[in-house]
Amino acid sequence: MSSILSSSSGPSKEELATATDKAKEIVSSAAVVVFSKTYCGYCQRVKHLLTKLGASYKVVELDKEGDGATVQSALADWTGVRTVPNVFIGGNHIGDCDSVTKKHQAGQLEPLLKSAGAVKTG
Repeated sequence: MSSILSSSSGPSKEELATATDKAKEIVSSAAVVVFSKTYCGYCQRVKHLLTKLGASYKVVELDKEGDGATVQSALADWTGVRTVPNVFIGGNHIGDCDSVTKKHQAGQLEPLLKSAGAVKTG
């Protein structure tokens, strides 16, 4: 078993710091950001819901990014959520599929999307 300090145990502190900066920059660049994986059913569910609500959103498919695993580790450190989808609205961390679904069922998701400017108010 390898030591926790070995280079094969995961990203270095520097790599995590760079990935955290990247994630924060992405989150600040769009009203809604979904960190996702292309094959994840929960991710598909959240993206479908956002599309159905008419929201514009940015998707980062971590399985397609060269540093996706490091970004996912950085997101886990930053948000406490390791799983995908990992959703941000208006720069605020919303959470995973269950969190987004619960907000939608409680009537809280659409107002969040509107206040972030992700959906046009009619």
